[in-house]
Amino acid sequence: ARILIVDDDPLNRQIVSRVLAKAGYETDSAKDGPEALAMIDRAIPDLVVLDVMMPGMSGFDVCRQLRQDPKTAPLLVILLTASSAVENRIEGFEAGADDFLAKPFHPAELVAHVQALLRRLPQLAASEPAQRARKGKTVAFFSLRGGVGVSTLSTNVAVALAQLWQYPVALVDLALTCGQSAMMLNQPLRNTWGDLAAIPLEDVTEDLVTQVLLRHESGVSVLAAPPSSEVSELIMPPTVDRVLDHLSAKFPYVVLDLPHDFRETTLTGLEKADQIVLVFAPEISSVYTAKRVLDTLALLDYPGDRVTLMLNWTFEKRGLARKGIESALRRPVDYLMPYAQSLLVEALNLGKPSVLHHAGKPVATLFEDLAFYLSKAEDRESEPESPSAMWKRVVARQDRRTGG
Repeated sequence: ARILIVDDDPLNRQIVSRVLAKAGYETDSAKDGPEALAMIDRAIPDLVVLDVMMPGMSGFDVCRQLRQDPKTAPLLVILLTASSAVENRIEGFEAGADDFLAKPFHPAELVAHVQALLRRLPQLAASEPAQRARKGKTVAFFSLRGGVGVSTLSTNVAVALAQLWQYPVALVDLALTCGQSAMMLNQPLRNTWGDLAAIPLEDVTEDLVTQVLLRHESGVSVLAAPPSSEVSELIMPPTVDRVLDHLSAKFPYVVLDLPHDFRETTLTGLEKADQIVLVFAPEISSVYTAKRVLDTLALLDYPGDRVTLMLNWTFEKRGLARKGIESALRRPVDYLMPYAQSLLVEALNLGKPSVLHHAGKPVATLFEDLAFYLSKAEDRESEPESPSAMWKRVVARQDRRTGG
């Protein structure tokens, strides 16, 4: 792989070049943004290591310009920054950076980040598996109450489904105003729903939808929310309907992260869902909104078995009793997620889903089991030809529970 190093400090350029050359990479270097852009125009590298603080044109500026050009938009970019401030990471994320590394760094740390990013290259170019005999299953996570973990659950379940069945999975962020799905997987917003907003409906093809997906190393492809609320208002229900049809035809599983409302695009997502996971917390306002959702879905003639009740224990102590909640909702809770807030927050800040980042811990185990529970019946009832490690863990736990 060929790597371009961009830094105004000649010593830093030399250090990074030597570290990467020793690891077996071919390197070039540029002293500033304009020189880097000129070099990339002549020959596009596989990855750019880009210093943030440079005179004239910052690393953020260079990254934004790369993302605006279709020829350079797929380029992998690591930002080097002397500041670990949250504002810096957010600006880099919005500029389209793939990864961040704080200075000073250990040489092995730099090489590890580079290796992890370059593993994405084959996945960006690879075609999807050809066997698509059946329509994919669409699972929607929904709540009218914010802060109950809808995005965390949808992201982790999408990753777990991909790892469990070794299938490609689509994660669709329909929280079009300030959605978090891409950030939860540390994915730069190089493409979003906004790329589809102004396109005539008849031109929204499966190939086009595939091109705007952000591919994560776990096997999940994300359709990210746009970076501005102005753009989100341009996304109409017919476009959402068409996009979800394309994704369901292409992916064995489609996971929807829905907003906390009943706007038209949300209703489109609910209509397309084969299974709706209604998420709520054990407090009165959350239970109240869950009851409203159930009543509304009943008015829309949604079958009761199409809705899964997920009680997410979002605080450490107390909370309403489960029996009282089930009495108020007039149906049992299907799945209980115990309190694990500290681990989930840590994974969120790192952009690493807990089902991978905390593998082996109870919180990851719960996501694995939930993904299996939400899987298609034909998948659950037959052993894969090449069972994944996650599948083996889930089945072993089931056997222990049933004595089988």
